[in-house]
Amino acid sequence: MTDAPATEKLRIDKWLWRARFFKTRSLAAKIVSGGLRVNGLPVAKPAYGVAVGDTLTFSQGREVRVIRILALGTRRGPAPEAQALYDDLDPPTPKAPEPKAPKYDGGGRPTKRDRRLLDRHRDALE
Repeated sequence: MTDAPATEKLRIDKWLWRARFFKTRSLAAKIVSGGLRVNGLPVAKPAYGVAVGDTLTFSQGREVRVIRILALGTRRGPAPEAQALYDDLDPPTPKAPEPKAPKYDGGGRPTKRDRRLLDRHRDALE
């Protein structure tokens, strides 16, 4: 008899929580149920087991994340420990800087021109 090496597996919702992609396991479970792919195949249950080397594709906020699992981890540790659990295959693009609001120095009432600039900026944010 030859014993095949047993590959360790961990529930996907636990791994997402340990890697700090989601604040709670229930949020991670919702994402899994809502449409997550492991190695290109859709996964519907949070109890699905993932192993080192698997590639995950899921949405987080408005971004689509593509992650390769490097380690399973033993706990939900600090951020540097969590970032060592995965390799980001599609790093998020940096956001464009927001336009700066006109400054009001607070010395009395704003002038009519200052007020128009403030209103224009406030309307652009809505």
